[in-house]
Amino acid sequence: MEELILDVIIEQEEEKKVIRSSQHGFIKGKSCLTNLIALCDGMTGWVDEGRAVDCYLDFSKSFDIVCHNILLEKLRKCGLDEWTVRWIENWMNGRTQNFVISNAASSGRPVTSGVSQGSVLSAVFFNFFINDLDEELECTLSKFADDTKPGGVVDTPEGYAAIQRGLDRLERRVQRNLMRFTKGKCRVLYLGTNNPTHRNRL
Repeated sequence: MEELILDVIIEQEEEKKVIRSSQHGFIKGKSCLTNLIALCDGMTGWVDEGRAVDCYLDFSKSFDIVCHNILLEKLRKCGLDEWTVRWIENWMNGRTQNFVISNAASSGRPVTSGVSQGSVLSAVFFNFFINDLDEELECTLSKFADDTKPGGVVDTPEGYAAIQRGLDRLERRVQRNLMRFTKGKCRVLYLGTNNPTHRNRL
């Protein structure tokens, strides 16, 4: 049944072109390789022009904290038909989980977030969930599933400020989505000669 729903979602997704071109994960005709090529092409183009470029790597790991209510709202906003959204809502509702330690099991607790591991629908749901991350950003954004890489030219005060505004917007959007960044894994790749190696806040 999940395969049938997946076909319906992908058909509507392609017809309405709702997933942004910055997403390369789990998209027909795109891959980790196309993601890296697009990122490298953009960044090296600026470096070849003699510009200084900052690129932020290893941004987030979030499959487990996708809030079901926010996901359903985003699916509707993207224009999925109501029948499909209601099927997804019924599929997610009523799930429970428990833990077993040394043959002792906890009582079941309701699952209100996360996309089911092993389901063919999980990756598609996650793409919809983070689709709006690059809305109104002045810097570039390249996504492969939950690895999100913002970047841009930083050799002028305006360029540096644009990246900081982009990081601030991303942070607010992530908080609204009840997501979080992976602490200690955000890294900056400084490219270009005379890169001022700014320290942005996140």
